Amino acid sequence: MTFRLTGTNGGSSAAASTKSSSSAHPERAAISAPEHQTSPAQRRSPLAFFALTVALFAPFPVLATFVHVPGLLKNAPVTDFFAAFVPAAAALILVYRAEGAAGVRRLLHRVVDYGRIADKLWYLPVVLLPVVSLGASCTLMVATGWQFHRQAELPATTMLLFVPVFLAAAVGEELGWSGYVIEPLQHRFGALGGNLVLAVPWYGLHLPSILYSGLYGPTLIVLGLVGALGFRVLWGWLFNNTGHSVFAIIVVHAVTNMCTAYVPGVPTAANAPLLVALAVLVTLLWGPRTLSRFRLPVAVDPPVGCSRSR
Repeated sequence: MTFRLTGTNGGSSAAASTKSSSSAHPERAAISAPEHQTSPAQRRSPLAFFALTVALFAPFPVLATFVHVPGLLKNAPVTDFFAAFVPAAAALILVYRAEGAAGVRRLLHRVVDYGRIADKLWYLPVVLLPVVSLGASCTLMVATGWQFHRQAELPATTMLLFVPVFLAAAVGEELGWSGYVIEPLQHRFGALGGNLVLAVPWYGLHLPSILYSGLYGPTLIVLGLVGALGFRVLWGWLFNNTGHSVFAIIVVHAVTNMCTAYVPGVPTAANAPLLVALAVLVTLLWGPRTLSRFRLPVAVDPPVGCSRSR
């Protein structure tokens, strides 16, 4: 995990530093690249993706009212497993139209693009972020006496069967969210803005299942949206610091779902306060434009001739 301090040492050295940084980390430079230097991924239409995703997703909440399988994790409808592949389906359709079969193969390869993760230390936050945030949320709930309706508990052997399900569902979601649409969003709105924009439709597609479960009241529904904003900023931070690795986001997404599903007393939305605090911290330290340029905050001396306030 490489942290670099930024500074200025004159025009020529700054230009050399920028050139070196762009060569070593092309994914960071791409976020703010001029229009004529944009990649095909950055020129994709987020609006077309969101519209197609909503159209493909629309039948699933309706089907959920007719097909009910009791006792699933989080009391979720069984149609959720199939709906999880809607973002991937939308992305593959749009890529095929624009780039043909070769583009589809390139997009599918992003599922296993772990080679993009140059600094292997970034595997630590990828795997441990969900575990640490859940543990801290549990501690906070115990300390404050904050309790929620518990979801159904399943035997450990049954829950282990859901591990491949969570992995497959994360692939279905993130091939679309991270593999297709986040790069054009970041190009348009910056890293922070792009991930905040993405959080809204991402949460919106989860909302029907949340309402179906009957486990969330109004407070948790609002907290769920707040938590979604925190999740996507933190995952955008991981995405940009792992060379735009979709594989990294699939892993953190799957581990997050496992952690929240296997601890019945802590709904996902209960993590919202901690997630937002962490999102603010990484934004301050890594910068809102790219979420990938680490620098420590420094005090600024007042101009010469101005006295400090006492």
